[in-house]
Amino acid sequence: MEKIIKLPCNNDDLHGLKIGDVFYLCGLLVTGRDEVHRRVTDEKEGMALPMDLNGMAIYHAGPIVRELPRNGSPGSDVNYELISIGPTSSIRMEKWAAGFIEKTGVKVMIGKGGMGEKTAAACKKFGAVHCVYPGGCAVSGADQIEKIESVFWKELGMAECLWSMKTNMFGPLIVSIDTEGNNLFADNTAYYESRKSAAINAVLTHL
Repeated sequence: MEKIIKLPCNNDDLHGLKIGDVFYLCGLLVTGRDEVHRRVTDEKEGMALPMDLNGMAIYHAGPIVRELPRNGSPGSDVNYELISIGPTSSIRMEKWAAGFIEKTGVKVMIGKGGMGEKTAAACKKFGAVHCVYPGGCAVSGADQIEKIESVFWKELGMAECLWSMKTNMFGPLIVSIDTEGNNLFADNTAYYESRKSAAINAVLTHL
């Protein structure tokens, strides 16, 4: 049975998740990358978010969105059509992620690849998780979004601004950092490094 977590979520919702577990999200999903994280955590700029992310999820993604006039006439209100939404490498946000988690109360970070020690420590301290969304599935990701609810900080450009999107079932999401600070990518790196060393030593002994 597929595990679905409804947003906003809390510590109890995420506590049982372990690295390698798979789940789906239901509710409002928000996108944001480098510029959003920097704006919120920068000591000089330190801007407040235009929406509440406490208990929510932020997706490290640069979506491709098409503007559609609601009634087809110039100057009318704009509707948005999501074309694709693939993950960005989360390690790009490592510099700001811990501060972002602390300041916003966000509970789920989503992206491509792993994150580092600072993010893992923040996940453990604040009961958050980092997850991986499969790469190469940007169009499928767009199909999992029911509609775009709102957009903020449009001056940052399409890929960098905050998009708030409604989803009934977004995933699969693979837990890469759990609420205990365990880090799947770090563990895998250490494991394969140890195997590499053993293999090299075995070869050297037979030279």
